[in-house]
Amino acid sequence: MIELRDLTAGYGGGDVLQGVDLAVERGSITCVVGPNGAGKSTVLRVISGLLRPRLGEVTLAGASIAGRSTPDIIRAGIVQVPQAGGLFGDLTVHENMLVGGHVLRRDRKRVKRRIAELAEAFPILGERAGDKAGDLSGGQRRIVEFARALITEPQVVLLDEPTLGLDPRASAVVFETTKMVQSLGATVLMVEQNVRFGLKLADHGVVMERGRVILADTAEALLARPDMSALFFGSTPQAGEAAEGREEARKSTAAGSLA
Repeated sequence: MIELRDLTAGYGGGDVLQGVDLAVERGSITCVVGPNGAGKSTVLRVISGLLRPRLGEVTLAGASIAGRSTPDIIRAGIVQVPQAGGLFGDLTVHENMLVGGHVLRRDRKRVKRRIAELAEAFPILGERAGDKAGDLSGGQRRIVEFARALITEPQVVLLDEPTLGLDPRASAVVFETTKMVQSLGATVLMVEQNVRFGLKLADHGVVMERGRVILADTAEALLARPDMSALFFGSTPQAGEAAEGREEARKSTAAGSLA
Protein backbone atom coordinates (compact mmCIF):
# COMPACT_ATOMS: atom_id res chain seq x y z
CA MET A 1 0.00 0.00 0.00
CA ILE A 2 2.80 2.40 0.97
CA GLU A 3 6.36 2.05 -0.26
CA LEU A 4 9.42 4.21 0.39
CA ARG A 5 12.49 3.71 -1.77
CA ASP A 6 15.91 5.23 -1.01
CA LEU A 7 14.23 8.12 0.81
CA THR A 8 16.37 11.05 1.98
CA ALA A 9 14.89 13.99 3.90
CA GLY A 10 15.73 16.35 6.73
CA TYR A 11 15.55 19.80 8.29
CA GLY A 12 17.79 22.73 7.47
CA GLY A 13 21.14 21.47 6.25
CA GLY A 14 20.97 18.02 7.85
CA ASP A 15 19.58 14.74 6.54
CA VAL A 16 17.54 12.84 9.14
CA LEU A 17 16.48 10.08 6.73
CA GLN A 18 19.39 8.56 4.84
CA GLY A 19 18.14 6.15 2.20
CA VAL A 20 15.07 4.66 3.89
CA ASP A 21 13.42 1.62 2.27
CA LEU A 22 10.10 0.60 3.78
CA ALA A 23 7.00 -1.26 2.60
CA VAL A 24 3.58 -1.39 4.28
CA GLU A 25 1.17 -4.17 3.33
CA ARG A 26 -2.45 -3.38 2.51
CA GLY A 27 -4.77 -3.89 5.49
CA SER A 28 -1.95 -4.34 8.00
CA ILE A 29 -0.78 -2.51 11.09
CA THR A 30 2.93 -1.73 10.80
CA CYS A 31 4.82 -0.25 13.74
CA VAL A 32 8.09 1.68 13.42
CA VAL A 33 10.30 1.66 16.53
CA GLY A 34 13.81 2.76 17.43
CA PRO A 35 15.75 5.23 19.57
CA ASN A 36 15.04 8.96 19.73
CA GLY A 37 16.39 10.74 16.67
CA ALA A 38 16.20 7.64 14.47
CA GLY A 39 13.89 9.40 12.00
CA LYS A 40 10.62 7.65 12.83
CA SER A 41 8.33 10.68 12.91
CA THR A 42 10.14 12.23 9.95
CA VAL A 43 9.03 9.23 7.88
CA LEU A 44 5.39 10.08 8.66
CA ARG A 45 5.93 13.78 7.89
CA VAL A 46 7.30 12.92 4.44
CA ILE A 47 4.45 10.53 3.63
CA SER A 48 1.81 13.08 4.71
CA GLY A 49 3.39 15.90 2.70
CA LEU A 50 4.48 18.01 5.66
CA LEU A 51 8.13 17.58 4.63
CA ARG A 52 9.40 17.29 1.07
CA PRO A 53 11.93 14.53 0.39
CA ARG A 54 15.30 15.51 -1.02
CA LEU A 55 15.78 12.20 -2.80
CA GLY A 56 13.90 8.96 -3.25
CA GLU A 57 10.34 7.87 -3.92
CA VAL A 58 7.08 7.54 -1.99
CA THR A 59 4.22 5.60 -3.54
CA LEU A 60 0.61 4.91 -2.55
CA ALA A 61 -0.77 1.75 -4.20
CA GLY A 62 1.93 2.12 -6.84
CA ALA A 63 1.31 5.81 -7.63
CA SER A 64 3.95 8.41 -6.75
CA ILE A 65 2.97 10.97 -4.09
CA ALA A 66 6.43 12.36 -3.28
CA GLY A 67 6.40 16.14 -3.08
CA ARG A 68 2.61 16.52 -3.36
CA SER A 69 0.83 18.94 -1.04
CA THR A 70 -0.78 17.71 2.17
CA PRO A 71 -4.36 18.46 0.95
CA ASP A 72 -3.65 16.47 -2.21
CA ILE A 73 -2.30 13.57 -0.18
CA ILE A 74 -5.38 13.61 2.06
CA ARG A 75 -7.58 13.46 -1.04
CA ALA A 76 -5.44 10.59 -2.35
CA GLY A 77 -6.31 8.59 0.78
CA ILE A 78 -3.74 9.24 3.53
CA VAL A 79 -4.45 10.96 6.85
CA GLN A 80 -2.30 11.48 9.94
CA VAL A 81 -3.20 11.57 13.63
CA PRO A 82 -0.56 13.80 15.31
CA GLN A 83 1.27 13.14 18.56
CA ALA A 84 -0.68 15.54 20.76
CA GLY A 85 -2.96 18.54 20.57
CA GLY A 86 -4.85 17.11 17.62
CA LEU A 87 -8.26 18.36 18.77
CA PHE A 88 -9.51 21.90 19.23
CA GLY A 89 -10.26 21.97 22.95
CA ASP A 90 -12.80 24.82 22.78
CA LEU A 91 -14.81 23.13 20.04
CA THR A 92 -17.34 20.38 20.70
CA VAL A 93 -16.77 16.78 19.70
CA HIS A 94 -19.18 17.24 16.79
CA GLU A 95 -17.45 20.42 15.65
CA ASN A 96 -14.09 18.67 15.72
CA MET A 97 -15.53 15.95 13.53
CA LEU A 98 -16.71 18.59 11.04
CA VAL A 99 -13.16 19.95 10.95
CA GLY A 100 -12.00 16.49 9.92
CA GLY A 101 -14.39 16.63 6.98
CA HIS A 102 -13.15 20.03 5.77
CA VAL A 103 -11.77 18.65 2.50
CA LEU A 104 -15.26 17.27 1.82
CA ARG A 105 -17.03 20.54 2.69
CA ARG A 106 -18.74 20.70 -0.71
CA ASP A 107 -20.43 17.38 0.01
CA ARG A 108 -22.21 18.02 3.30
CA LYS A 109 -24.41 14.95 2.95
CA ARG A 110 -21.34 12.74 2.77
CA VAL A 111 -19.82 14.35 5.87
CA LYS A 112 -23.10 13.92 7.77
CA ARG A 113 -23.34 10.28 6.65
CA ARG A 114 -19.76 9.52 7.66
CA ILE A 115 -20.20 11.04 11.12
CA ALA A 116 -23.33 8.93 11.64
CA GLU A 117 -21.52 5.78 10.45
CA LEU A 118 -18.53 6.44 12.70
CA ALA A 119 -20.79 7.09 15.69
CA GLU A 120 -21.95 3.49 15.39
CA ALA A 121 -18.37 2.25 15.64
CA PHE A 122 -17.34 4.86 18.23
CA PRO A 123 -20.39 5.60 20.44
CA ILE A 124 -18.63 8.46 22.24
CA LEU A 125 -19.17 10.58 19.12
CA GLY A 126 -22.88 10.60 19.84
CA GLU A 127 -22.76 10.41 23.63
CA ARG A 128 -20.43 13.43 23.96
CA ALA A 129 -21.28 15.23 20.71
CA GLY A 130 -22.10 18.53 22.41
CA ASP A 131 -19.26 18.44 24.94
CA LYS A 132 -16.06 20.41 24.46
CA ALA A 133 -13.15 18.24 23.40
CA GLY A 134 -11.02 19.77 26.15
CA ASP A 135 -13.30 18.18 28.75
CA LEU A 136 -12.63 14.62 27.56
CA SER A 137 -10.16 12.22 29.14
CA GLY A 138 -6.94 11.35 27.33
CA GLY A 139 -8.31 8.07 26.02
CA GLN A 140 -11.57 9.68 24.91
CA ARG A 141 -9.70 12.41 23.03
CA ARG A 142 -7.71 9.76 21.21
CA ILE A 143 -10.90 7.98 20.13
CA VAL A 144 -12.27 11.22 18.70
CA GLU A 145 -8.96 11.94 16.94
CA PHE A 146 -8.94 8.49 15.36
CA ALA A 147 -12.60 8.72 14.34
CA ARG A 148 -12.09 12.18 12.87
CA ALA A 149 -9.25 10.84 10.72
CA LEU A 150 -11.66 8.31 9.20
CA ILE A 151 -14.22 10.81 7.90
CA THR A 152 -12.59 10.96 4.47
CA GLU A 153 -12.60 7.14 4.26
CA PRO A 154 -8.79 6.99 3.95
CA GLN A 155 -6.83 4.05 2.66
CA VAL A 156 -3.97 4.73 5.10
CA VAL A 157 -3.93 6.15 8.63
CA LEU A 158 -0.61 7.39 10.06
CA LEU A 159 -0.34 7.37 13.86
CA ASP A 160 2.46 9.39 15.47
CA GLU A 161 3.20 8.20 19.04
CA PRO A 162 -0.48 7.40 19.84
CA THR A 163 0.19 6.55 23.53
CA LEU A 164 2.43 9.56 24.25
CA GLY A 165 1.52 10.99 27.66
CA LEU A 166 -1.27 8.47 28.30
CA ASP A 167 -1.70 6.26 31.36
CA PRO A 168 -2.07 2.46 30.97
CA ARG A 169 -5.85 2.60 30.96
CA ALA A 170 -5.94 5.21 28.18
CA SER A 171 -3.28 3.26 26.29
CA ALA A 172 -5.55 0.21 26.37
CA VAL A 173 -8.24 2.36 24.73
CA VAL A 174 -5.74 3.29 22.01
CA PHE A 175 -4.99 -0.41 21.44
CA GLU A 176 -8.65 -1.29 20.88
CA THR A 177 -9.32 1.83 18.82
CA THR A 178 -6.39 1.11 16.48
CA LYS A 179 -7.71 -2.41 15.94
CA MET A 180 -11.11 -0.88 15.15
CA VAL A 181 -9.52 1.44 12.57
CA GLN A 182 -7.96 -1.61 10.91
CA SER A 183 -11.24 -3.52 10.99
CA LEU A 184 -12.94 -0.62 9.18
CA GLY A 185 -10.62 -1.19 6.23
CA ALA A 186 -7.70 1.17 6.77
CA THR A 187 -4.02 0.31 6.57
CA VAL A 188 -2.17 1.63 9.63
CA LEU A 189 1.43 2.85 9.82
CA MET A 190 2.36 3.90 13.34
CA VAL A 191 5.38 5.23 15.20
CA GLU A 192 5.40 4.20 18.86
CA GLN A 193 7.80 4.90 21.73
CA ASN A 194 6.31 2.07 23.81
CA VAL A 195 8.00 -0.76 21.92
CA ARG A 196 6.20 -3.73 23.47
CA PHE A 197 2.82 -2.02 23.19
CA GLY A 198 3.36 -1.14 19.54
CA LEU A 199 4.62 -4.54 18.45
CA LYS A 200 1.91 -6.43 20.33
CA LEU A 201 -0.62 -4.32 18.43
CA ALA A 202 1.07 -4.57 15.03
CA ASP A 203 1.29 -7.25 12.36
CA HIS A 204 4.70 -6.08 11.17
CA GLY A 205 7.56 -4.18 12.77
CA VAL A 206 10.31 -1.94 11.44
CA VAL A 207 13.40 -0.95 13.44
CA MET A 208 15.13 2.34 12.58
CA GLU A 209 18.41 3.76 13.77
CA ARG A 210 20.32 6.83 12.58
CA GLY A 211 17.98 7.54 9.71
CA ARG A 212 17.96 4.04 8.25
CA VAL A 213 15.86 0.89 8.48
CA ILE A 214 18.08 -1.74 10.09
CA LEU A 215 15.52 -4.54 10.47
CA ALA A 216 12.01 -5.43 9.30
CA ASP A 217 10.06 -8.56 10.24
CA THR A 218 6.78 -9.74 11.67
CA ALA A 219 6.00 -8.06 14.99
CA GLU A 220 5.92 -11.43 16.69
CA ALA A 221 9.42 -12.29 15.46
CA LEU A 222 10.83 -8.95 16.60
CA LEU A 223 9.34 -9.33 20.07
CA ALA A 224 10.95 -12.76 20.36
CA ARG A 225 14.48 -11.57 19.55
CA PRO A 226 16.91 -11.90 22.49
CA ASP A 227 18.69 -8.71 21.40
CA MET A 228 15.47 -6.69 21.35
CA SER A 229 16.55 -4.02 23.83
CA ALA A 230 19.81 -3.28 22.00
CA LEU A 231 18.01 -3.08 18.65
CA PHE A 232 15.13 -0.91 19.76
CA PHE A 233 16.90 1.49 22.06
CA GLY A 234 20.15 1.61 20.13
CA SER A 235 22.93 4.10 20.61
CA THR A 236 22.94 7.81 21.30
CA PRO A 237 21.85 9.78 18.20
CA GLN A 238 24.54 11.80 16.48
CA ALA A 239 24.43 15.59 16.32
CA GLY A 240 23.01 15.66 12.79
CA GLU A 241 20.14 13.36 13.73
CA ALA A 242 19.23 15.50 16.73
CA ALA A 243 17.56 17.89 14.27
CA GLU A 244 14.49 15.66 14.27
CA GLY A 245 14.28 15.77 18.04
CA ARG A 246 14.55 19.56 18.06
CA GLU A 247 11.89 19.87 15.40
CA GLU A 248 9.51 17.53 17.26
CA ALA A 249 10.06 19.47 20.49
CA ARG A 250 9.20 22.70 18.68
CA LYS A 251 6.01 21.15 17.24
CA SER A 252 4.94 19.81 20.64
CA THR A 253 5.44 23.22 22.25
CA ALA A 254 3.45 24.94 19.52
CA ALA A 255 0.66 22.37 19.71
CA GLY A 256 0.44 22.78 23.47
CA SER A 257 0.19 26.56 23.09
CA LEU A 258 -2.62 26.25 20.54
CA ALA A 259 -4.51 23.74 22.71
